[in-house]
Amino acid sequence: MPSGPPKHEMAYFPEMTTRLPSTSAEFRRVLWTGLYSQVVLMTIPVGGDIGDEIHTVDQALTFTSGIGKATIAGKDQDVKAGDLMVVPAGTQHQFVNTGPTPLILYTIYSPAEHSPQTVHQTKEEGDEEEEKGIDKAPEWSRKSQAENEKAGLVRTDGKY
Repeated sequence: MPSGPPKHEMAYFPEMTTRLPSTSAEFRRVLWTGLYSQVVLMTIPVGGDIGDEIHTVDQALTFTSGIGKATIAGKDQDVKAGDLMVVPAGTQHQFVNTGPTPLILYTIYSPAEHSPQTVHQTKEEGDEEEEKGIDKAPEWSRKSQAENEKAGLVRTDGKY
């Protein structure tokens, strides 16, 4: 997986909302990281959770399999396949698997929250890498629009 800014080409993930497996061996896998957003696949095991947390980035989560409970800013909401939850930056949130099968979702962070190479087999592995500063978003994913335009990473004429 590339570690630098993405190329100016399509990133295609067919049937993300209908064909993701109902089981997955990985707690977290980054699928794509762009200049202003990141797509991450997550699997919360039966009885598991993502951990009560607050990010400095916006997050939108689409659930593709299983059932669970979302707690956002102290309010609870049941979630299931097909649901979308949005967590604004700076907002407390927690997602718990309450069902008999893994709770699978993909999330879009804006801007990126993780290293583009991130693959965590377990929540504990992810927590450890975050605490050690190993799993952090690349600097290039946290630049302003003006900085990216000046560096030639974003051009309105589409010519690179």
